[in-house]
Amino acid sequence: MPRAKLKEQKRDATEARLAGMTLPDSAGWLRDARNAALARVTDMGLPHPRDEYWKFTNPRTLTDSEVPAAAVLEDDEAEIFDGIESLKIVFVDGVFDADASDDLSLEGIEIDRLANAAGTDIHWAKDLYGVLEAKSHGRTDRPLAALNTAFATDGVVIRVTGKPSKPVRLVYLHKSETSDAFLHHCVKVEKGAELSILESGPGAARFSSGMEIDIADEGAFHLVRSQGRDHERRAVTGTFARLGRESTFKTFTMTVNGVLTRNEAVVEINGDDATAHIAGTCLGDGKDFHHDDTVFITHDAVNCESRQVFKKVLRNGATGVFQGKILVQPGAQKTDGYQISQSLLLDENATFLAKPELEIYADDVACSHGSTSGAIDREAMFYLRSRGVGERQATNLLTIAFVAEALAEIENPVFAEALQERLEGWLSRRYG
Repeated sequence: MPRAKLKEQKRDATEARLAGMTLPDSAGWLRDARNAALARVTDMGLPHPRDEYWKFTNPRTLTDSEVPAAAVLEDDEAEIFDGIESLKIVFVDGVFDADASDDLSLEGIEIDRLANAAGTDIHWAKDLYGVLEAKSHGRTDRPLAALNTAFATDGVVIRVTGKPSKPVRLVYLHKSETSDAFLHHCVKVEKGAELSILESGPGAARFSSGMEIDIADEGAFHLVRSQGRDHERRAVTGTFARLGRESTFKTFTMTVNGVLTRNEAVVEINGDDATAHIAGTCLGDGKDFHHDDTVFITHDAVNCESRQVFKKVLRNGATGVFQGKILVQPGAQKTDGYQISQSLLLDENATFLAKPELEIYADDVACSHGSTSGAIDREAMFYLRSRGVGERQATNLLTIAFVAEALAEIENPVFAEALQERLEGWLSRRYG
């Protein structure tokens, strides 16, 4: 397609999408941030399948002005992290539910809603909201992230000053078949402070979530996320992090079901001796399942470590995508960058598409990447079957073993156990 024609198509699609949208009311600093983000969206245009980082994932249902209907899953199963003591904050189709949420008071952190911060003239979030998202466009356009910054109606802004005794839990419920929700969170971790966030739930029929995290020297941030089981939901998430000296950033995402999920993560390591781990797993069943992890990590400091570990289990025409890049800037010596993406294809109809990348401008580094696709190990299957294990149970056991490396990236064993139990339950229901 000629470049001019592509640009015209993107412009028309962007204008159609924006025509029915109105920027939320905001005070000066947030209004300015929203207007700047809207200008970025208009300038870049919404994503198109011909764009380099969208060639594996068709963004149309994420950008259409009309929301594709998604049936609400009738589910009596307990929320995945209910058994973990936490401070719970609930959003229903993107709207804060005060009755279902806990009091927003916890030692070591200050929590407020974005909707409240929007009414203030001065707020610490001014220096973070939209800032990391805007910077992420340096090499690759991320228009859906800018769209989120412009139109997010709510979210939480969290300033971490100590080490809270329990995690913050964000619960996203889906109640309307045509809901189109935008949430945006800001987290500022002060020097030496530490916070864990648990996220769960489908969010909406079409859900856009953004999170910007600024971690000061010696700070630590952990995000463990379970994306909801609704079969017809669509979601796009953007996680943006900036790391200071000797800081730690670790995330893990588990996804089951859903029609389309696109999880983007952009991390810039600016402080020496910092660590960034991004991991996840997905289980997809059926031709309507499409899951995309797109990651970009920039090393711009000395003696830092990054890990990307992704495992996808796919069958019956499901599609998994991984696009991961490690960029090592000049002077970022002694970088240790590791990247692995693997898929377990349970039949011949599933598809895994991978695009691992390394771009290195320093000479004292240890960086590696690998990507593989394969079926169930026949020898392992034979071993289990020969000892009386049924075929379906053996498949489940080998599936759990396959995703174990990704689950091991979760530092808190209680969080990991909650995810593994839910994973085993899903496998039992799906595969018998």
